[in-house]
Amino acid sequence: MVKYVKRHSENPILVPIREHAWEAFAVFNPCVIKKNGLYYMLYRAVSSSDLLRKQGSSFSSIGIAKSKDGIHFTERRRFITPEEKWESFGCEDPRVTYINGKYYVFYTAISAIPPNADSIKVGLAISRDLEKIDEKHLVTPFNAKAAALFPERIKGKLTMVLTVNTDRPPAHIGIAQLGDDHSTWYGEFERWYRELKEHVLTPDPRRSPMDHIEVGAPPIKIENGWLLIYSYIQNYFSPNPEERVFGVEALLLDPDDPRKVISRTEYPFLVAEEYYEYWGHVPKVVFPTSTIREKDEIRIYYGAADTVCCLATIGVKEIVEIISSRTEHVFERYSHNPIIKPIEKHDWEAFATFNPAAIELDGRIYILYRALSRDKTSSIGLAISDDGLRIVERLSEPVYSPREGFEMKLIPGHSGCEDPRVVRIGDRIYMFYTAYDNVNPPKVALTSISVKDFLNRNWNWTKPRIISPPDIDDKNSCVIPEPINGKYMFIHRAGGINIVYDYIDSLDNIDPSKLMSFKLLRPRTGMWDGKKVGLAAPPIKTSKGWLVFYHGVSHDNVYRVGAFLLDLKSPENIKARTSWAILEPSTVYEKEGHTRNVVFPCGAVVRGDTIYLYYGAADYSVCVATASLNRILSILT
Repeated sequence: MVKYVKRHSENPILVPIREHAWEAFAVFNPCVIKKNGLYYMLYRAVSSSDLLRKQGSSFSSIGIAKSKDGIHFTERRRFITPEEKWESFGCEDPRVTYINGKYYVFYTAISAIPPNADSIKVGLAISRDLEKIDEKHLVTPFNAKAAALFPERIKGKLTMVLTVNTDRPPAHIGIAQLGDDHSTWYGEFERWYRELKEHVLTPDPRRSPMDHIEVGAPPIKIENGWLLIYSYIQNYFSPNPEERVFGVEALLLDPDDPRKVISRTEYPFLVAEEYYEYWGHVPKVVFPTSTIREKDEIRIYYGAADTVCCLATIGVKEIVEIISSRTEHVFERYSHNPIIKPIEKHDWEAFATFNPAAIELDGRIYILYRALSRDKTSSIGLAISDDGLRIVERLSEPVYSPREGFEMKLIPGHSGCEDPRVVRIGDRIYMFYTAYDNVNPPKVALTSISVKDFLNRNWNWTKPRIISPPDIDDKNSCVIPEPINGKYMFIHRAGGINIVYDYIDSLDNIDPSKLMSFKLLRPRTGMWDGKKVGLAAPPIKTSKGWLVFYHGVSHDNVYRVGAFLLDLKSPENIKARTSWAILEPSTVYEKEGHTRNVVFPCGAVVRGDTIYLYYGAADYSVCVATASLNRILSILT
């Protein structure tokens, strides 16, 4: 199961030191290796600018530092410095592997300023003890970067992975098998490059010709094959640099022929989110350059914003599931889905029935779903289940219909009462829904009914009120169903992109003009939830925190479901968030409908350890899926 990819609480773990001129500007793109119980970090160190500007603006060499725990590094010193003509303008981005009793350090060698494709190649430094460099060699006669040696021979051969034509795109990740005499590698690569197509990864990991790839960390062996954590840059070749998304992704390579890609991620599992990743010499960059396996956990060392060194961790099983089956198996779909479909003879629900709220009362589960008429007017229907799966009763008339001006149709098209969420507080049921007139921005409306009237089917709903900030698109709303320090936390999506929150004194007296709409959860650019996020079901109280399901929309408009965990006492604090979706469209009824590729929950009920998640499929029908509550909490915690 994919659990939260954890950034270390002490990030960044290495920062520039102003008093060290050779590393005063930046320290980033680290590669860590263990030796005799100690961790050694090799990293790119950028100096302060030279006043005559002969180097451009800065100068890169490679530093080294020691640590007992792989987190706190000391004894920093320069390790590899530009000495040869082919590296005279910088040594960058080391990758180190120990094999044959030697440490092979590959790095990017710069031979001209400003750099061009012909001046950016792979250099090699060899050390027997990580105390000094014993020899150096230029490895590639062609443009290349980010080379690393596999930590063991493959079919008896030393094997290297590298990025070819990095600065003369399209770039490819290539695999080279080499002889033991590294002084001949330059000549071997001349022949290798002439047959490049035979040596690159297949299939090509790039999802679009607009994207760019680069080798990240040296490969590590896991049970399924060779794991390659690498850099995937979406929209790298876009004319607008703001569209670039630097992410961390993974490939699983065949153990005997690593040119063959067994499986790969479809989205990054780590993108720039923290301040130290967002702000620096090159903003919004996370760049993986090292991995170390510690039992069942993988440490990922990475450069952030081309300024500092950082650390994140993820479980081995979790990364395998991200690459392979991902996490769609967290929830088990009911075998007889959809459980609610449109009824042709009922005009009010003839076009679609979807996006359901759910609440349990007196041992029965009441499903309040959005019903769409032939003229695209939304009202709220009701179906009942005893076991949470099978519908035993469904009312022939809506239980809630548009009645105020702000939800009445002004021009032909969609209008009405959409996407309800319901919570019980005391002896009342509060329903939050989206009110829309097809002209003005959608707004959150609130109404309520007594539990007694609801169970007796006396639909005495209170007069609905708009509780959204003025003149702004707002939807996907509910409250945490108990007061926090005397106030209710109102969660919604003001502005159409982020999940936001406000604290309100009373549900019966909300002044929309006083709402501030503080950001709670943002999209993660380039990931499966990169375009927008919104609240799914109302928050669920657990021993670990408030469990919140949310929907995330990718840039290709696929709606998936994730989860995050809020602190019980201070729910504005997010404790954890799933790295990958825990439900995504995979069946025909989720992929095909009025809107393709949509799973959209608005309600969840917990019985024992089982969560019943009720969702709209493809904006057409209502479905249900179940999962273990403890399993989901274990993903998050």
